[in-house]
Amino acid sequence: MVNRVDIGVIGGSGFYSLLDDAEEVDVSTPYGPPSDKVTLGRIGGRGVAFVPRHGRDHAYPPHRIPYRANLWALRSLGVRQVIAPSAVGSLKAELGPGTLVVPDQLVDRTTGRVQTFYDAGGAVHVSFADPYCPDGRAAAVETARTAGWETVDGGTLVVIEGPRFSTRAESRWFSSAGWSIIGMTGHPEAVLARELALCYTTMALVTDHDAGVEAGEGVTHDEVLAFFASNIERMRSLVADVVQALPEERECTCGNALDGIKLPFELP
Repeated sequence: MVNRVDIGVIGGSGFYSLLDDAEEVDVSTPYGPPSDKVTLGRIGGRGVAFVPRHGRDHAYPPHRIPYRANLWALRSLGVRQVIAPSAVGSLKAELGPGTLVVPDQLVDRTTGRVQTFYDAGGAVHVSFADPYCPDGRAAAVETARTAGWETVDGGTLVVIEGPRFSTRAESRWFSSAGWSIIGMTGHPEAVLARELALCYTTMALVTDHDAGVEAGEGVTHDEVLAFFASNIERMRSLVADVVQALPEERECTCGNALDGIKLPFELP
């Protein structure tokens, strides 16, 4: 039995498990059930809660993931820092498959997703100029480089609605804007974490070049999953190391995101 959990891990495509000898719990939330049962365990001396973003059977496509339930469930269990590994496409020729990107910026190109907890009872405006936790990012970058990963510190993740991939024209447009990587799940996950005053860090593994970057047939879902699967054990090991590298006491501003704001309900 895990007495205290303070770190959450949300696993992306192909990342369906993390903890061995762990306890599974059902968590109910005001937003329905999370993507799957939440697994509680320990990594080193840290209590960890893990939820697979798409469900263990990849039941949820990107636009149907219960993002609010996932983040609410983690916070209700005590989580205050979240690590979010994911598979992404590259928008830059120099960022090839196998590169790990720890982005510092995000662009939202989704269209139909609920992206706030505060859609009734009064307006709540949170600062989102810097979407990711600076301390979490620093821990991820240093740990990955120490482990021998080719790691990029910073960059912009553009999040598209999905579930389709981009056209070549869209891909070239995103690339021309100077954005680095492209995915389908980084938003609204990041902003929902901020609305709960959680630290949130994305660790993005490049699985392919997006359609407009290279000539060819364009990426397929099977190819993305196959590449991620070939790196999953290495990624699991890295996430475990990052969990242990996160600060035990938060000194960043993420925990103060709601200071001075009157909330329409009490947070878990």
